[in-house]
Amino acid sequence: MPKAKITKSPIAHSTSSANRTPVKINTGGTPLWYKVLMFGLMLAGLVWLIVNYLAGAQIPFMVELGPWNYGIGFGLFVLGLLMTMGWR
Repeated sequence: MPKAKITKSPIAHSTSSANRTPVKINTGGTPLWYKVLMFGLMLAGLVWLIVNYLAGAQIPFMVELGPWNYGIGFGLFVLGLLMTMGWR
């Protein structure tokens, strides 16, 4: 039985179309003020919730806020957590 002829067809391997430009990576890191603000917001939210739980009934403005104290505390904490996405 005769062997089939193998034809070598030119396959389009264009290396010029795969022009790869190097990506610049920010190696400077996050500024100190950003980290202080981020951790400060998380800590402030946690402290707000703890103070509300332990002594909220004795603090007049916290009594007036009522259930909004939970929104304030969790809001501060979540803002700090959202800032972690920008931390390098």
